[in-house]
Amino acid sequence: MNWGVALRLGRVSNLPTVWTNTIAGIVLTGGVIEDYRIVPIIIALSLSYIGGMFLNDAYDAEIDAVERPERPIPSGQISRSAVFQWSYVMFMTSIVILLAVGGVIPAISGALLVGTIIVYNRHHKNNPISPFIMGLCRVFVYLTAASCYVVPLEVPVLIGAGLLLAYLIGLTYIAKQENLGKVENLWPLLFLGAPVVYGGYEMLFYLPLVPFWLIFTVWVLVALYFLKRRRAGDIPRAVVSLIAGMCLMDAMLIANFGQIQLALIAVGGFALTLFLQKFVSGT
Repeated sequence: MNWGVALRLGRVSNLPTVWTNTIAGIVLTGGVIEDYRIVPIIIALSLSYIGGMFLNDAYDAEIDAVERPERPIPSGQISRSAVFQWSYVMFMTSIVILLAVGGVIPAISGALLVGTIIVYNRHHKNNPISPFIMGLCRVFVYLTAASCYVVPLEVPVLIGAGLLLAYLIGLTYIAKQENLGKVENLWPLLFLGAPVVYGGYEMLFYLPLVPFWLIFTVWVLVALYFLKRRRAGDIPRAVVSLIAGMCLMDAMLIANFGQIQLALIAVGGFALTLFLQKFVSGT
């Protein structure tokens, strides 16, 4: 497998969102980012993400042959069995790293993350609760990163995980309509408003949060504008915009915890995601 195929299979343009999720999970539970463990934790969770993206192509190969024949498996650039094998190698490596870095609890949390990823990829088509399952995948990124530092988990990281779950439910619902060219029901988009409302309330008590809330809120509105306009390509554009917006949500939550410099790094992750999406599709 060459690097070009691997990058496309892994949707690596979205990796900065995993990194900022990891930082947010650690910050919200009171962990110290300067701790050396941040590097192997990010590597482990990145492997889980990439393995999940590989697995998505492996399970969707037959559908992609009709809807996205340019994808690596239907176009003959790599075999389906090889993609399955690479997925599970990355999953196992991720869990082993978490065991070495954090111990049994993070390894169990990492295994639950992997299990949730597998369930989503196997059963996401025509599954009404698949947006919830996808949201749980990102929730476990928060929880796994946090559990490497503090057990039991602190309330702020649980609140952050709940807000991330709501955001992913709305995002995944839109993504499921991507190939239809329209969004049939709008009520699931209300989930996107949960972190906006939360940040709006919190900034009343902490003014440094205001710019981070504003940029996140404006970006969500930009993505929703694409849905309202509904020109060709607007739904995929909304999807990749909201994916990048996860970094802005992380930045808002991190800033609310008083870590402004780390919040600015998360904003940088947003910019990096948008830049990388120009070269590797983020859908």
